Order: sequence, then structure tokens, then C-alpha cells
Amino acid sequence: MLELEKRLSWVYLINLVFYIAPFFYINYSPLQYLWMTVALVAFVGCYYWVYRSHSSQMLVPILLMALIASVITPLNYGSIAMFAYVSFFIGFAYNFRQFLVGVAALLCVLVLLDHFFVKGAPYFLLYGSALVLAIGVFGVLDRARRDSLLKEQRSAEEIKQLATIVERERIARDLHDIMGHSLSGIVLKADLADKLLQQQQFQAAHQQLQELAQIARESLSQVRQTVSGYKHKGLVGEVQALSTKLREAGFGVDVQGEIPTLSAREETAVVLILTELVTNVLKHSNGDEVQISFSENQQGRQLMVSDNGKLSELKQGHGLTGIQERLAALNSQLEWQLSPSRFRFTLPKEA
Repeated sequence: MLELEKRLSWVYLINLVFYIAPFFYINYSPLQYLWMTVALVAFVGCYYWVYRSHSSQMLVPILLMALIASVITPLNYGSIAMFAYVSFFIGFAYNFRQFLVGVAALLCVLVLLDHFFVKGAPYFLLYGSALVLAIGVFGVLDRARRDSLLKEQRSAEEIKQLATIVERERIARDLHDIMGHSLSGIVLKADLADKLLQQQQFQAAHQQLQELAQIARESLSQVRQTVSGYKHKGLVGEVQALSTKLREAGFGVDVQGEIPTLSAREETAVVLILTELVTNVLKHSNGDEVQISFSENQQGRQLMVSDNGKLSELKQGHGLTGIQERLAALNSQLEWQLSPSRFRFTLPKEA
């Protein structure tokens, strides 16, 4: 927006028509035409100087514009248009108190010019003062408008940066949850294959290594899906996959209730939360039975993961923190109890 205004800055020079008009209806000498032309070219040069300067660097070109307007006034009373530009840039470049001082100084210059040099133009001071005041106010308003636009741009950039940070945190949490679960499976398969090799059960070890490779491939696919922000299997497929992992680790699995249909946002969060809860069971539970249940009540849709293991304490690690952050984004929270361990949350119906 601001760059566009800079490219169109020549449009505002149309107001100099009031300075150029006397060229055509007053008989000037060739030397006077020359001086007025030189003054016009110099003024336009200062105008673009101001336009390309930061507000803190506008003082010199503004003073030169005021000087050119003052010097040329005895020849061409249309210089009041030049004073209007000076007033505008004062309002644009400085705060309101400085603007008042600058405008007061311009009005004093107009009074002196009117008293000593202007003849036959009784309205020079009146028109000049009105233009200086009115156009100066426009400068103040334009400064406020541009400051507002710059604030909006900065806010948009800050929002973009925050969104980037949030997305990075999401990817970090998702990778932690997915890779924690996948690496646990890989470790289990590798340990089992090692034991089978030591017992010279080569066929069974070969089978475990094949399953380990399959887990690695699935992990790679899940990482790609996480980075791109979507899941292909859906909640039903993930529940089945997690149940298989639990059974392979020696747990009995009981899935109860009807798996709900969720929005893409809810489904992604629930899949990752469920993956982290199952990973915690695989890593920390001393039980052998796991129950994953889905239900619905007046508050919303409820999911619970429980097992018959006994825990004396629950440490607040990255996984649990990630679960709580995801649930907070869905206006929910995690509830749990120990011995036997049970983790439960409810998705509000309005989520």
C-alpha cells in the first residue's frame, strides 16, 4: 500500500497548476519565466526528495521547499500552492506540537510576504493561510493513517511469526508422540529378534525383522503425514494399528464403544493423544490388559484408555504436556487416576 503511494506520488503534483496558471495570463519577461521555471524544477526535486526520505530526514528538503516558495512569491503569487505542500509535509513528518510550531512559522512568512512583496492580490494572505492550515491537517491525518497501516503490517507479521512458532511446536509434539510410539515398537521387535537369534530360531527372527522394517516404513509415512498436517488412516485405522502393537507386546486389548466420526482437526489431535497414551502403556505399564473405550454423554464424546497396571506416581513429561496442550485447544482436559491407571477426556459437542 505504501509502496503504491510512492509510485503514484506524481499525481499529487497536479496542485501546482495554481503556480503554473499565471504563466499563461500574465506577461512576464523571458528572465522571469526562466526564474519561475527554475524554481518549479527545484521545488519538484525537493518534493521527490521528501517523498523518498524517512520522516526523520525531511527537515532539509522541507526548509528548501519553503525557501523556494518564499523567494518566488514576489514574481508568482501562485506560490501559495507550494506553501500548501510544505504544510502537508510538516504535518506528516512531525508530531502535533511540532506541526503547530511549523504552521505558525509558515503563517508568519505569509504575513511578511503579504506585507512587503505582494501587491494587487488582496486574497493572497487569506487563501494562503486557509490552504496552509487545511492541507497541514491533511498531512497530520495522513501520518496517522500510515502509522495505522504500519501497525497493521507489523501485527500481520507478528501473527505470521506466531503461527510459524505454533506450527513448529505442533510438529515437534507430533513427532515426539509418533516417534516415541514407533521407536518403542522397533526396540521391542529388535530385542525379540535378538533373543530368537540367540536361540537359533532363525525363521522366527526373520519374521520379527520383517515386522521391524514394516514399522520403520510406517514411521516414515507418519512423519511425512505429520509435517504436512494430515493423517491417511483415520481414527478407526489408528485404533486398529495401536491395538495390534499392544497385542504384539503381550497385552490383551479390548476396544469398547463406537468409534466416533470427528472433524479433521479433532481427529488429528485424538489420534496423536491416543498414540501417546498407548506409548506410555507400552513403556511404563506393568499390567497385561488394556481397554480403549469410546462413549457419548450430554457433555460430549468421551475416550478412555485404561490398563490393569499399577503406578505409584505420574511424572509430567513432554508427552503428557503435549496431550494437555492439544486438549486445551479443543476446550477439554485430561483426567487420570493411578492403580489401576486410567486416562480419560471428553470432547465438548460444540468443539
